[in-house]
Amino acid sequence: MGNQTFQTLKELPTPLEQSQCMLHKHELIICGGYEQRACYSYHTIKNEYKFICEYPSHVKLNGHCVVKLVDNKNNSNQDRNQITLLSFGGLIKHTLVMKYVSVWSNISKKIKKLNNYNQWVPFTDNQNQPIIIGRDEYHNYQGVRAVIGGSNNHLLFITCYSNNISVFNLNTFQFIKHDTLPTDDDIFYHCFVSNLENEQGQEMTKTNKGENKQNYQMLLFCKKTGLSIKYDEDNNAFQFHQLPVCSDIASFFCYAYVCINDIILFFGGWNSKYGFDSVILKSVQKYSIRDNKWTAFQKTLPSSLYHSVAILNEEDNHIHIIGGNDDENTTISTHMKTKVRAWDPSQLVMICLFIFIYFDEIQINLIV
Repeated sequence: MGNQTFQTLKELPTPLEQSQCMLHKHELIICGGYEQRACYSYHTIKNEYKFICEYPSHVKLNGHCVVKLVDNKNNSNQDRNQITLLSFGGLIKHTLVMKYVSVWSNISKKIKKLNNYNQWVPFTDNQNQPIIIGRDEYHNYQGVRAVIGGSNNHLLFITCYSNNISVFNLNTFQFIKHDTLPTDDDIFYHCFVSNLENEQGQEMTKTNKGENKQNYQMLLFCKKTGLSIKYDEDNNAFQFHQLPVCSDIASFFCYAYVCINDIILFFGGWNSKYGFDSVILKSVQKYSIRDNKWTAFQKTLPSSLYHSVAILNEEDNHIHIIGGNDDENTTISTHMKTKVRAWDPSQLVMICLFIFIYFDEIQINLIV
């Protein structure tokens, strides 16, 4: 069953664990991993990799986070051909940005040397002063997770060890909020996602005075902790609500996860114990945001896995699972993909509905 559900792709150029990955058109941008500074582009159509760059030699990656910044001002064709990535956190904190243009195109060769494209450079403020995202030297950012949100996609929501949540304003380069997550679990290497797609994640509500109020919603899962998090941008305040956690993964973290519409899929995981007490999962779980319900699948990963990363390729509705550690704690170079509809039957219904409507329109045209 596993071999039918998961398709093995070309191996990674190097074994990777704790990697971070971003989607850009037909590319998966793989941004380093534990003690691995090399970054690669994987072409989803060609099934090939190309080297992009390395993190600077002074950067030691151990539980870092990478997010894609949103530029609401620039909408030209040139701007759509590039993305800006922000890399930060880890046991030894760093904060870097990379303006990326496809290494598969001729454009990147022309502008790379001129404008610091396709290389990690310091994250700087408006006075060109370097900025390190981190509360202070004592806060541990290993296994940190973050999402972009806010009314103008200018807020970086950060969740990190042991139970911290912060809001960093990317326009003013300052933290504007710190709070404590209502949990006894240590929060790191966890699942942290927007409640819906970022474009739909803004919830407009009316106050008693008829004024519009901006809310941004997120979900967090780690071990036995499940939280729905609502951020009130106008009042700079959080609200937390407890969510159920499937008993099969209630003592686990370090899983790969991906949020697709109103579901979150979890692949593998580890119980953070060593020796005979260590348990590494090969199971796949689904959480439905709309129904507030968990589903455990009989279909599983081909092998036990943790510290891998999962990402959705929206072009062909496949989920890619990259790298990780196996049940012998060996870092692997495995890259595989699986169809979304194998885990979410509603996707198959949508496809069938599209086909029905398509052929129904053809039939109507023939009659006319």
